[in-house]
Order: sequence, then C-alpha cells, then structure tokens
Amino acid sequence: MKIKTKAVICGLLMGSTGLTLVPAFASSHREAPGIAGMPRVDGTDFYMFRSYEPGKDTNVTLIANYIPIQAPYGGPNYFTLDNDAIYEIHISNDGDAEEEITFQFDFNTGLLNTEGFKLPIGPDGATIDVAIPLRQYGPITDRGDATINEAETYTLTMITGDRRTGVRTTVTGPNTNGSFTKPIDNIGNKSLPDYADYADQHIFPITLPCGSGKVFVGQRAEAFAVNLGAIFDLINIVPIQGFITQSRDNDDLVGEANVTSLALELPITCLTANTASPIIGGWTTASLPQAQLRDPLPGYNATTSQGGAYVQVSRLSAPLVNEVVIGLKDKDLFNAAEPTQDSALATYVTHPTLPALIDILFRGTVNTALGTSFADIAPNNFPRADLQTAFLTGFPGVNSPAGVVGSEMMRLNTSFPVTLRADQQTLGLVAEDLAGFPNGRRPGDDTVDIALRVVMGALCHPVPLGAELQVPGAVENTPSDFVNLGLCTEDNAPVGNQPFTDGAPISASELQNAFPYLNTPLPGARNPT
Repeated sequence: MKIKTKAVICGLLMGSTGLTLVPAFASSHREAPGIAGMPRVDGTDFYMFRSYEPGKDTNVTLIANYIPIQAPYGGPNYFTLDNDAIYEIHISNDGDAEEEITFQFDFNTGLLNTEGFKLPIGPDGATIDVAIPLRQYGPITDRGDATINEAETYTLTMITGDRRTGVRTTVTGPNTNGSFTKPIDNIGNKSLPDYADYADQHIFPITLPCGSGKVFVGQRAEAFAVNLGAIFDLINIVPIQGFITQSRDNDDLVGEANVTSLALELPITCLTANTASPIIGGWTTASLPQAQLRDPLPGYNATTSQGGAYVQVSRLSAPLVNEVVIGLKDKDLFNAAEPTQDSALATYVTHPTLPALIDILFRGTVNTALGTSFADIAPNNFPRADLQTAFLTGFPGVNSPAGVVGSEMMRLNTSFPVTLRADQQTLGLVAEDLAGFPNGRRPGDDTVDIALRVVMGALCHPVPLGAELQVPGAVENTPSDFVNLGLCTEDNAPVGNQPFTDGAPISASELQNAFPYLNTPLPGARNPT
C-alpha cells in the first residue's frame, strides 16, 4: 500500500522539475486547509539540537510539537492525542533525503475501570451508579493517582530503514510491557496543585539497541514566539527593527497558549551513521488510516472505524514552510509528500512570493526610512541559491553532508560544540552561534527574525562566518571575518542588511535548562488569591 500511496503523490507531482523546496520562517499552526480540521495530528514545531543541559552534551534532543494554540482552559476534554494516528520523528543520516531511523509513537486513551468513575445518584436505598463527566474526580499529585478518570498511555518503537517496512524494535522503559504514561493536561491549580512535579514523574528513562536515553510526552507551554495576527493580516506591521517595539505584547502564543510535546533525549551515536558522518537531518509526521467510517452509534473513544494503509497528513521540519512559502492550492499536498518528492514544488522556493509581498507592502516606507529610492526591495537573484543553501542543502563546512540530496528537513552537525544556555545567541548561526538555527533549532532561537532576514537577502551581504567556514585569511573578531558566501551579491538584495523582525522576542533564558526544556504548561485556572 505504501508504494501505491507514493505513486499517487508522484503522479500528482509529475512533470515538475528543479530543486527542492525551502522553508520560510517560523512554525506550522493550522497551515493547510485539510489539517486545520484535524488539530490532534497537526504538527506545530520541531526542535533538534545538541543537548545543552549541563553534563548532557553527548546527546541530541528531539521535540515534536502537536495540537496548536491550546487554550489552557480548554476543558472538559482538553487535548488528548489521536488513538488512530501514528506520530513519527524521522532521521536521515546519510544525506539521501530518506529516513534511516524513525521513532514512532502510538497512543491509547482509556477510562478508569473501562467505564469511568461513577457516583451513586438517587434517594437512599435506590441509588444508581452514574459516570461523571470529568477527566478527574479529585486532586492529582502522583502519576498513578486513583483520581485520574481518563489516562493516556503510549508505546514507542524504533524503526531502522523504511518507516513502514523496516526493522522494528520496541523501546523499553521502567514498565516491562513497554508502555509509557502521558500526564493529564494542566487543568488548574486545584486539580493539580504542583503540576511541574507531577509532569516530571512522566520523564522516563529508555533503553534502545544503541544506548539509553529519555522520553517525555505531555503538555508544555508554547515557546514559538511570533506576531501571528499581524503576520497573516498582510504583515500588518513594518517588519524592521526600530519601526516596531519588540514587546511580549506582540507575541500571540508565548504566555497565551499550550502545546503537546513528544520529546526524546538520545545519544548522538544512536542517530549518526558513524563518527565520520556527524550531520543528521530530521522531520516529523503524523499519519492516519486511509479509510474512515463514522459510527452512527458511537461508544467511548470509538466514533469511527478505521482501516487501510497509513496516509501521512502532517509534516514539519524547518519552520513556517507551509504557511508562507507553499501556494494555497498545494498546502495539503506538501503535508502528504516525503522529502524525496520535494522537487515538484521547487517554484515556490526558487521564486518565492513572500519577498514580493513585502516589497508591495513596504517599499515606500523602507525607502523613506533609509533615504533611498529602490524600485524593488525584494532580492532578485533567481533562482534563490541563498535560500537553497540555508534551508535545503545546509552550509558547506557547517551542516551540509557529503552527497546531500536537496530536501526540506532540519539539518544538524552533531560534532559542533554545545552553546550553553547563558551564551546562546537568539539569531543563531548568523550571529556566530554555530549551535543555533538553521544548524538545527533550539527553543530559544528566534526563527522568525532569522528567516525574515534570510528571505530578504541577508546572505547576499557579508556575514561574520569567515573563520567558522574556514575562509582563507578570515580572522575572528576582525573585518576579515565578514565574508560574502558567494551565493549572491549585495546588489541582488538592496535591503538584505536591514534588521527585519516581527517584534516578538524569545530567548533561551526564558526556558528551562533541562530536558524537556519547554516550560510547564499554563494552568486552566489558578487558585483564588
């Protein structure tokens, strides 16, 4: 069935040629018409970085987020994952755009004693036991509390080779049956008086064929900083530093919403092909069975019957690809495609529309501010070799593997040293922090600002990476360190040296310094003060 599914997608894409597609700038929240109606399988962010928790730098952390824009008060059901879906994190460690390793999560939701907690209702001597409507019936402090009326568990499988036909190994933990528990969402302070401690009880040690690690699945506070409303209202801000004030008031998600994280901490040696090939690529997916029949008499957790091969419905690696790069007509197709099929959508990358929109909206304002008279502020180097390097193939000498096949995925050089939280630069690689985006992605990387600057041509101007890229004559902290990467020229990007921003800041100091790094989720209610 997988071959047939691939054939259908290839047929739809037939006739397209060129390079693979490139992401734009941030994350994936309700990004395509189809996935907007399936929030439980909507991938929102993917983080992949060498672990910077002190003493953990021989590991890589992978965090796949799902279920966007969770209102903390979203009861009574809150945000369970889809029992019919499989959620996957894929790793390519030889540059061929195909997965060599997949970590597959499979969830199950069950009621206490199969029917849920019941209360005796009615007059004395004639009571009837009736199921309660809530997920809890008392305060919860421990993982196994009897007051939890509905619990989520999951299994984790490591697959080597093709994700559907490869060798499958059950990942084990403290439970002999290989099943792990997901914490209930942060309903509120009365139900969960110490949510941080309760959630930490769900960080499990795991054993894999290649070593040991950790797994955590649960609700976390959103860490993706973005001026979301303004961006999609025809960029209803002037996106240059100085025209807008960076403020938490500009952030539509951090401090306002939660998300569900699937997090793994794994030895580097579990992910790389060998010590001579330290670069890995990663992406996340969610898939559902191909056929679905709705039951006219549904039972608990059984509203439909599912069958057939798994069909991929969500895909994510580098941020905001589907929102602002892919044309509306192809957004669902992108979610269904694999990295090896990306060349079919090359036009969206080689001739991106976002810079043209920024030119239409802000050319006059930018010219006035800079005292210039540019006839077009969008980069004009077509096809955009700078974007291909940043997001498709990686930077030579940084995160581009030998024989790389251009494809849309996050790439990380695991041999580069960790940057500790206190020293991390929010602008990542272009700020000479080689452990930052787009060399992987950490929760504190301001990916919106980074990618806005890159898409407007920052890489056409000299960047302070000469010493890092071993350019002859380049010396750190001297003018010689500023080099043109040879991807385009300054004339190709008239405003590429400007500090583009969405005005929504983020930094590593706002987040945890230990696995799973993202903060405790916002509670649905707080105790009266």
